[in-house]
Amino acid sequence: MKRVFITTVALVIMLFNNFNAQDKGFGLGLMVGEPTGISAKYWIDGNNAFDFGLAYSFVQKFSAMSLHADYLYHAFDVIKSDYRLPVYYGFGARLRFVNNSDNALGARGVMGIAWLSDKLPIDVFLELVPVFNLIPSTSLNLDIALGARYYFK
Repeated sequence: MKRVFITTVALVIMLFNNFNAQDKGFGLGLMVGEPTGISAKYWIDGNNAFDFGLAYSFVQKFSAMSLHADYLYHAFDVIKSDYRLPVYYGFGARLRFVNNSDNALGARGVMGIAWLSDKLPIDVFLELVPVFNLIPSTSLNLDIALGARYYFK
């Protein structure tokens, strides 16, 4: 009981502390969509970041595990708002490990928008990602994700 109380108090302090740190450091969270899984982001500076995903596809003909990495640029001045709503874009690569079929390698073009909380160390994002599959054959897919990440100090 004592451990649960201490853990709860620590979580409440972390959640209500004025962190404001989503544009630096490392964030880890979940994304839901196509594919669904774990999302990570590492900020290089105030405008540039790398993001990574390890996810599973449920809507393809063959289920597949997906791994991606992207370089992202954030434009904080596109949307005028009281909230921090950067629009971001970038490029990257995706590996897809398909059950009962050929594995695939594709190039990603990322476009998205994020909400960065002023009070909590979290972000929420929505992104559209055209993927041009290169191997084993060429084709075009669209990944879409809604997600959130918690940022660690």
